[in-house]
Amino acid sequence: MSAAGSADVEEIKEHTVLALELNTKIHDNDSQNPFANLNLMNMDLEKAVGLNTILKNIDKAKTDPNIDGIFLKLSSIDAGISTIEEIRNALIKFKESGKFIISHADIYSHKTYYLASISDKIYMTPEGGMQFVGLGAEIMFFKKAFEKFGIEPVIIRHGKFKSAVEPFMLEKMSEANREQLSTFIGTIWNDMLKKIGKERNLEINRLNQIADDLMINSAQSCVDMGMVDSLKYYDELLAELQTRTGAEKIKDIEFASLSKYNKVPKQKNDDEKGLAKEKIAVVYASGEIVMGEGDGSNIGAAGLARIIREIRNDDKIKAIVLRVNSPGGSALASEIIWREVKLAKETKPLIVSMGDYAASGGYYIACAADTIVASSNTLTGSIGVFGVLFNIQKLLNDKIGLTFDRVNTNKHSDIGSMTRKIEKEEEAYILNSIEAVYATFTQHVAEGRGLTVEGVDEIGQGRIWSGINAKELGLVDVLGGLEDAIDIAADKAKLERYRVVNYPKKKDPFDAFLEKFGGSIKVDALEQELGDLKPYYQMLKNISEQKGIQARLPLELIIN
Repeated sequence: MSAAGSADVEEIKEHTVLALELNTKIHDNDSQNPFANLNLMNMDLEKAVGLNTILKNIDKAKTDPNIDGIFLKLSSIDAGISTIEEIRNALIKFKESGKFIISHADIYSHKTYYLASISDKIYMTPEGGMQFVGLGAEIMFFKKAFEKFGIEPVIIRHGKFKSAVEPFMLEKMSEANREQLSTFIGTIWNDMLKKIGKERNLEINRLNQIADDLMINSAQSCVDMGMVDSLKYYDELLAELQTRTGAEKIKDIEFASLSKYNKVPKQKNDDEKGLAKEKIAVVYASGEIVMGEGDGSNIGAAGLARIIREIRNDDKIKAIVLRVNSPGGSALASEIIWREVKLAKETKPLIVSMGDYAASGGYYIACAADTIVASSNTLTGSIGVFGVLFNIQKLLNDKIGLTFDRVNTNKHSDIGSMTRKIEKEEEAYILNSIEAVYATFTQHVAEGRGLTVEGVDEIGQGRIWSGINAKELGLVDVLGGLEDAIDIAADKAKLERYRVVNYPKKKDPFDAFLEKFGGSIKVDALEQELGDLKPYYQMLKNISEQKGIQARLPLELIIN
C-alpha cells in the first residue's frame, strides 16, 4: 500500500498485464534518500527500484483479480544472481495462481535467461541472440605495475584463501584462490542449470554440451535447442497478449508498469482490515562496513548499531530481520555491530537474510542470529582478516625525486608510514593483532553456529562459499530469500497478523540532497567516464580507504 496520500493511489482495469521491465539498478530496498538516484552531472533522476518493491508487487498480483498475468520484458538486469534468484522464486509462487508469465527479449544474457526460464513461454526477436557459454571469473593483478612504479605492498593476513591482497602481490591466482573460485562459480552454474533444466525439461549434461560446443549460435538455434519456444517480433507478442487478455484490439491491452502497480492498494480480506499492531522490523545493511554513521552506500557501525539498539528496546517490534548485503570491511566496525545483534537476539527473534553478498565482515555481523537464510547463490563465508600497507619510498625517491626525513620520540613512532620499509618486528606486531581479531571472529562464529573453533577455522581461512555449500557446512540454516526470513521471524515470534516496518527511516529531503551533493558529485562523474572499468577503480578505492584490520570479501570478482 502506498505510504503517500490518496492522490498517489492508482486503479487498474480488469484483464491487466503486469509489465516487469527490470532494466534498472535493483537495490535491496527502495532508497531512504529521495535524491540517491540523482545524477549530479545532468540533474536527471536515474531509475532504480528496490527488491522489496518487486517482491511485494509480484505477491500482490498473485491474488489480484484484475491481473491476468505477467509480461517479462527483458533487456538487461543490473543485479546480482542472488537478487535475481529471489525474483525468480517469487515468480514461481505467482505461477501457482494459474496466471501466465511470458518473457520476451532481443538478447538474453545468462542472468536474464535464468529469470525467463520459469516463464510459460519464452520468446525472442528473430535475429536476436543468447549468451549461454558458462560462467567465468576474472581478477586484475597489479604486481608488475607496482614494480614499475616502485610501490611495495606489505601484506599481513590470516587465511590462505584471504586473497583480497593477491592482486598486489602476485601475477596470477594462487592455487588456493583458483580452487575456491572454481568451486564457487561451479556451484552457481550447476544450480542454474539444474533449475533451468527443470523448467525447460532439459538434462544438465545436455545444457553443458550446448554451452561447451557453442551450439547457441543463432536465434533459430535457441529454438532448436529447446531454450526458446518461438521467435516473435514485438507486434506478434502483443497479438498473443491480446488473445490471452481478450482485448478487442492490440491498442486495448491494459498494461501496468511496476511503478504504477506499486500505487495500487492490495485488496484485503476481512481478517486483514485495520492496521496490525504487531511489527516485524526489517533492517537493511548494504555496502562496505565502516566506522561512523555511514550513508546510503555503506554500513556505518555507529548508525546501524544505534538502529538495532532502538529496535531492541521497542516493545511494539516483536522480531527483527537483518538483511545483509555486504562484502565486509572494518573488523572493528563489524565487532560493534555484532555486539548489538547479539544483544537484540537475546530479547526477540532475530533472523538474518543474506543477499548477493554476506562475506567476511558481512558474515561477522550475521553469525549471532537465531536463523540465517541465504540464497543458493549468495557469496558468503570468507571468515578471515588481513592488513595491507604500501611502501612508496622508491616511487617518491627514484621516480619523482622526493625524499623524507623524520624525528621520532620512540623507535616505532612512525609505524605504518608509507615512506619507509616496514621492519620485521613491526610486521610481527601487526600480525599478532590480526591473529587476535581472527581468534575473536572464529569464536563468535563458533558460538553463534554451534560449532567448534577448530571446525570454523577449517572452513574459514578466508574461503568463500556459495549459499548451497554454506548450508552444507553449517554456516547457513535455510536456503531462501527475504520473504522466507520474514515468515521465519513471524513464526518464531508467534505472530499471525503483523506489519513490516523498514529501517533506516527516510531522511529529511533537504539533508539528503546536501549529503548527496557533498559526497557524490566527483565520484559520479568519474564512474560515468570509467564505464566497464568501474569495478577495477572501485577495488583500488576500497583498498586505499581501508584503515585498521579488515574483515572483507577476499577479492573484487567479476563474473561473466
